[in-house]
Amino acid sequence: MAATVRWSLLKLLRSRCPVTERNRALSLCAAHNFGKLQHLARLPIRYLSIQTQDTPNPRSLKFIPGKPVLGTGTLDFPTSNSAECSSLASNLFEVEGVKSVFFGPDFITVTKLDDDVEWTDIKRHAIEIITKFFESGEPITTGATQSHSDNSLSEEDDDIVSMIKELLDTRIRPTVQEDGGDVIFKGFEDGTVKLKLVGSCTGCPSSTVTLKNGIQNMLQFYIPEVDEVEQVEDELDEISTKVFSEVERKLQDS
Repeated sequence: MAATVRWSLLKLLRSRCPVTERNRALSLCAAHNFGKLQHLARLPIRYLSIQTQDTPNPRSLKFIPGKPVLGTGTLDFPTSNSAECSSLASNLFEVEGVKSVFFGPDFITVTKLDDDVEWTDIKRHAIEIITKFFESGEPITTGATQSHSDNSLSEEDDDIVSMIKELLDTRIRPTVQEDGGDVIFKGFEDGTVKLKLVGSCTGCPSSTVTLKNGIQNMLQFYIPEVDEVEQVEDELDEISTKVFSEVERKLQDS
């Protein structure tokens, strides 16, 4: 009896909606859904939202892409010639008014030439460049690069140097990196700790205060053998500073 009822219902359904019509309805439905998917595919999708953050240096601005940049360590590009290993840094140098570029673990610091250069255009172009770069999937650097990683301990380090490096890595560098810069240990001699300031710290009006009142006081508190902290520059940095000063002087004279 049940089989007879099912057969009768099946015949009734087929008579009301023939196979061809049912197939046509399914095709129309599939086409409609495909059209919706095509429409969604055409919608613009933003994978990245670049945030900016002011730094203590009015000439430096911190860009935060919301994903790792170097992951660990930092990398300084004081001039466009030093940016050959990174297409991102090279492209940022093409923005008018950019003086230097600095990569951190999860941020990028851009420093402008002087106070007369407005941030509006630099900021807009930099955000476009950073967004396109990360969406492209390119590596942040290519070839051999020398990043400022943690001040790894060496067998040649004595107890004082080991303590200095430990304090720098655990207490000082994270704070400085929050402001878009970094501090690199360059040596300890006759009670003097030699440090290199990079990123937003370069040319920052408050860098001397940070060096003396902040870093020096902390090192002296924990390590009595430290008499003072001194800022040093690499030979390349000194050459870059001289070249920049000369260009700046010529622009002022013209």
